[in-house]
Amino acid sequence: MLQFSSLSDIRQHTEMLRQQGKRIGFVPTMGALHEGHLTLLKAAKSQNDVAVCSVFVNPVQFNNPEDYRLYPRLLEKDAQLLDQEGCDILFAPTAEEMYRQKAKLSFDFGDLERVMEGAHRPGHFNGVATVVSKLFHLVKPHQAYFGQKDLQQFAVIQQLVLDLSFDLELVCYPIIRETDGLAMSSRNRRLNPEQRAIAPRLYESLQFLHDKLQTTPIAEAKKQTEAFLASFSEIRLEYLEVVHAQTLQPLDEVTEDVPTALCLAAYLGDVRLIDNMLL
Repeated sequence: MLQFSSLSDIRQHTEMLRQQGKRIGFVPTMGALHEGHLTLLKAAKSQNDVAVCSVFVNPVQFNNPEDYRLYPRLLEKDAQLLDQEGCDILFAPTAEEMYRQKAKLSFDFGDLERVMEGAHRPGHFNGVATVVSKLFHLVKPHQAYFGQKDLQQFAVIQQLVLDLSFDLELVCYPIIRETDGLAMSSRNRRLNPEQRAIAPRLYESLQFLHDKLQTTPIAEAKKQTEAFLASFSEIRLEYLEVVHAQTLQPLDEVTEDVPTALCLAAYLGDVRLIDNMLL
């Protein structure tokens, strides 16, 4: 596996690969890799000639400095995992390399970022769009792979690709879960044993909401689900929403002809987790 940290080096190498007619599959990550990331890597490798994975904890998408400071950084272990899985190229730049000067360009995704993650993390999607644009320009992938867990992020990146005419295909893979239902996440490493034991209640609450929506209006179903979560004192719910699966705008009712997603964010201690379910 080749490893690059320099912007010029990765740019030159991927340009050479394109000139050779190689198809490039790309998995952008913030590291602390788990089976969800590796599933994306396997897909990128099986569907392309070259699989590239980036590991970069992007400072400009964190609106909480403490969350950025505590985010797991395990580059050596990540590199070993990627090498074992047959990754061809690891791109792991430093923040100083990626942001030699502060970005002046800013993104506004309208209603898409006024809800859920965007509403609770001001500036988050501007930071996501900035780093993803940089990575797409540097890696020049034919396909880029993302996980459904970050559903709103994927919708924002879809809009980014459409608006800026990036010549690539986006691929979204379903959430990979632990055996007890907890969505795999790098932040799970920060949960203490007691928090880890209670964390599967988040997915249970989505299942609970799904069941209630079969016979109950959205407002009442959400109220009952919030009461279910409130019975666990360790969980502090930030939001619980029933939204259109593409626009991510709140729905007044669930109908068969409207793609629907159930989304939540919650804290266990100081660890913030998100999850969703597509109907």
